[in-house]
Amino acid sequence: MKNIKVLVVDDSALMRKIISDILNEDPAIEVIDTARNGVDLFEKLARKKPDVITLDLEMPLMNGIEVLKKFKTTNINIPIIMLSSLTKEGTKQTMESLHYGAFDFISKPSGVISIDINKVADELILKVKSAYSAFSLKDGQAKTPTRNKIDKTDYVSKIQNTSFGKIKAVVIGASTGGPKALYNVITKLPKLLGVPVFVVQHMPVGFTKAFAERLDANSEIKVVEASDGITYDNNVVYIAPGGYHMEVWNDGKIHLNTEPSIWGVRPAVDKLFISASKVYGPSIVSAVLTGMGRDGAEGTSIIKQNGGYTISEAESTCVIYGMPKMAFETGAVDFVLPIDKVADEIVDIVKGRR
Repeated sequence: MKNIKVLVVDDSALMRKIISDILNEDPAIEVIDTARNGVDLFEKLARKKPDVITLDLEMPLMNGIEVLKKFKTTNINIPIIMLSSLTKEGTKQTMESLHYGAFDFISKPSGVISIDINKVADELILKVKSAYSAFSLKDGQAKTPTRNKIDKTDYVSKIQNTSFGKIKAVVIGASTGGPKALYNVITKLPKLLGVPVFVVQHMPVGFTKAFAERLDANSEIKVVEASDGITYDNNVVYIAPGGYHMEVWNDGKIHLNTEPSIWGVRPAVDKLFISASKVYGPSIVSAVLTGMGRDGAEGTSIIKQNGGYTISEAESTCVIYGMPKMAFETGAVDFVLPIDKVADEIVDIVKGRR
């Protein structure tokens, strides 16, 4: 029985059909209606109650950003998956849409004869289901709770850590809900943090540059999209580019590669964490933020084995309590913190105030 009701919004009749056909193929999803633009959407919402909305960015009369702004002012609480183009303006608007409350986004399929249509289909279905699950859990509608019942906010591990005050690098990993979480953390870091920061955010090819630029424009610390072979410096945040694993080596340079995906993703948090742990040993602090799956758990465990300092985001502030939960369950996490305390903790550790 289909239980996830979706409303598809796009100004292209062809795209409405493509997206609807993709979603209706899944036995758990039913497209209950479509809309041509934002104005049409709000007319439909007066009669229909979808669980999830897929929303195009560029539409006449009322575009995707305008829809999100109106959702905020009218307190409509329905998760939205944005469909975004790979144009420069499209990637910029995508980052803006996440700021205004979109749950997540995917790259827009280019047409019926698309070489990556199956990949887009799988990603879209997964994100619709994730949005439905996340909002159902928040509303108390989940019949079989899967989240850890123990409140671990501000949990402090009993594992002894000897690296306080001598941190030389910070590594952070995130997935679903990560752009907003990372915005919260990185915009709070000081300009002269004193160490490099390396970040893996699961994000499609073509969007990480706009993401880095948005962070840079709103942060004291410098933020850039990483490039292969560049020498990394203190007081810079390096964002792994979509489609590339990012590693740091003893030569003081960033190395990108297209080796096979790990846990179905590239870049992978584990790739970064494990490589950085080899370089920095006990002189590193890691943080695993919101996201589905278990990427980052192995890396967290290895960082702790080598004497580093580890953080995971608390369930109370996660969009998806998957990656942080898996990291915590390794037994290798020092602190579990709500997202608004993560930056302060990182700074305290780096500055030796612990």
